[in-house]
Amino acid sequence: MGKIDNYRKYVQAVIRKHSEYKAIPEETETQLIFDTDRDHYQLVHAGWRESQRLYGCIIHIDVKDDKIWIQTDGTEVGTANELVEMGVPKEDIVLAYMAPYKRQFTGFGIN
Repeated sequence: MGKIDNYRKYVQAVIRKHSEYKAIPEETETQLIFDTDRDHYQLVHAGWRESQRLYGCIIHIDVKDDKIWIQTDGTEVGTANELVEMGVPKEDIVLAYMAPYKRQFTGFGIN
């Protein structure tokens, strides 16, 4: 199995783990969105609280240019840290939600 195949597996595992946490309120649905053809992966909460619509993308990660690009991360521990624990080198993880000029200070990949 190649590096990119491993990265896809790791990203999906991290998102699956976070999907097991119970969303509040109970009426909120947890959706795993895995576009394996284009390498886009998301964890989304969608639902209602009384008459108010609730929707939010908790995690959005792309695999592109031989790296893992974290587009958004609404977790406490940080998906980047979880991926590093799985063996992904920091330079192969780009915190895309950080401004490009700030990425050099993160300890992770720049682009």
